[in-house]
Amino acid sequence: MARGKIQMKRIENPVHRQVTFCKRRSGLLKKAKELSVLCDAEVGVIIFSPHGKLYELATRGTIRFSNEQIMIKVAGSLLEHIFQDAKKEIGILKQEIEVLRKGLGYVLGGGSGNMTLDELDVLEKHLELWIYHIRSTKMDIMFQEIQLLRNNEGILQAENQYLQEKIDEKNAEVLMTTNNINCVNYPTHIHHF
Repeated sequence: MARGKIQMKRIENPVHRQVTFCKRRSGLLKKAKELSVLCDAEVGVIIFSPHGKLYELATRGTIRFSNEQIMIKVAGSLLEHIFQDAKKEIGILKQEIEVLRKGLGYVLGGGSGNMTLDELDVLEKHLELWIYHIRSTKMDIMFQEIQLLRNNEGILQAENQYLQEKIDEKNAEVLMTTNNINCVNYPTHIHHF
């Protein structure tokens, strides 16, 4: 069974990228040894991993580099890698900004203008995300207001209970006063003359 053609572009999955690096590094070093043996050639290979680790092969003797030279190569390799990642990220952000700019014009102007289907899909996803965040914020605010109203309800109920107790005390006092007045006005012993 034949393998399909592999696209020559950066592997995005870091685990797959590391596995591919290890396999291809071993294959490259093996091929370099074979070239040296088959063709009686002097071959030297230097490989810096994405993490800056040095791998080398010298078919006759050894490859000599000072630590400073190795560090310069590693730093240069890492800086180039960082630069390429930053450049890629900037490109992605520029595209996203352009889509959002066009989308804002679409939302405010009401027409599709010159937006592609992919750009409209991206805009739709952003709008869905924004709606989710807006609804989530609204729900948080509503829950806070409900909690505040519940707290106020508890305070008002306690105040109402306190006032009801005061009213009951006043009613009890009035009733006792009325009973005392009735007792004075209506003696229990009536004398007949």
